[in-house]
Parts: sequence; structure tokens; C-alpha cells
Amino acid sequence: MAFELPPLPYAYDALAPYISEQTLRLHHGKHHQTYVTNLNNLTKDSPLADASLEDVIKQTVGDASKVGIFNNAAQIWNHTFFWQSLKKDGGVIPAALEARIVADFGSVEKFKEELTQAALTQFGSGWAWLYEDNGTLKIGKTSNADTPLAHGKKPLFTIDVWEHAYYVDFQNRRADFVKAVIDHLANWDFAAEQLGV
Repeated sequence: MAFELPPLPYAYDALAPYISEQTLRLHHGKHHQTYVTNLNNLTKDSPLADASLEDVIKQTVGDASKVGIFNNAAQIWNHTFFWQSLKKDGGVIPAALEARIVADFGSVEKFKEELTQAALTQFGSGWAWLYEDNGTLKIGKTSNADTPLAHGKKPLFTIDVWEHAYYVDFQNRRADFVKAVIDHLANWDFAAEQLGV
């Protein structure tokens, strides 16, 4: 069974003016699709071709002979998760998640500051994450295709800071893109669902 490109959970123009239809068509329809095509080519006629995306990631992480498979599988998973982390008119944190954020970070402001810093200080391509680790909410960043999922953590929310995520709309202004995501597009309801609150 071949891996497939999951559809976006909204229309291509739904996140404008913060993320343009052009960016989403390139990012989802071209970049994300390429990872799917590559993974199908790399796993064809192998046991991994019938595994779930999560299992492919867990079975190939750290294996130098399967780095191409890991990179493409993790990028499919990360991007699918990123699309779900966004929504039109986002940015509102539900009460149950806010309570956990305040408990683990001290305040919503401190949480947003740490998430912003993770996104801005990720050198080169990568991701900023909110994840749960042994019952505690944490913020981290990963390079390239790496994901907390590969290391036994539970991802709750992510921001894609690869340049292709924002360059059409923001050029080199990563900080403006990150602020737009956190303030206007963040789907904190999705994060709360992942956490089970």
C-alpha cells in the first residue's frame, strides 16, 4: 500500500493573509508531495512499504543505512502535523491547555516567549515543538526532518521553520512568520486534543 499525500484540513486560501495560497500550494502540493513520492520509491518492495508512517520513523531513526527513508517519512509526518497545528482565526488557547501551560511554564507569556525563541534560534532548517515528556509540557527544536516522535516524546504542536514555509510571504523575516503563526494561526484546540485535555 503506497503512502499518500494527506489533504490539507482547510482550503489553500484559508490562512491568508498570514500564509498565502501560493505558499500553501508550493509547500503542500510540491514539497510535501515530494517527500511522499521519495518515500514510496525508497520503500517499494520492502516490508516498510506496508508499515505505518510512525513505524517507519521509529524503525529507521539512527540507522545510517536508512537515513533517506527516515528523512522522507519524518518530513511527511511533520508536515501533516504542521497543517493540523494551523487554522484560520487561531491563536486562542483553550482553558484546560492554558492551565497546563501555566503549570509547566509559569505563564502563557513565558510559554510563547520560549516557543518563539525555539523557532528563531533553530539554525537552518527545522522545527519548533511543544511536546509532552513524562507528563510535563516542554518546548524544543529539531533539525531537518527530526521529530520528537522519533525519541519517545508526544508532539502537541509544531512550527515549520524551513525557509520554504515562509519565504514567499515573509522573505527572510522568520520572526514575523513565527509571530503570525503564534498570534493568528496556532490551532491550540488541536494541541489540547493531542494532550487529551
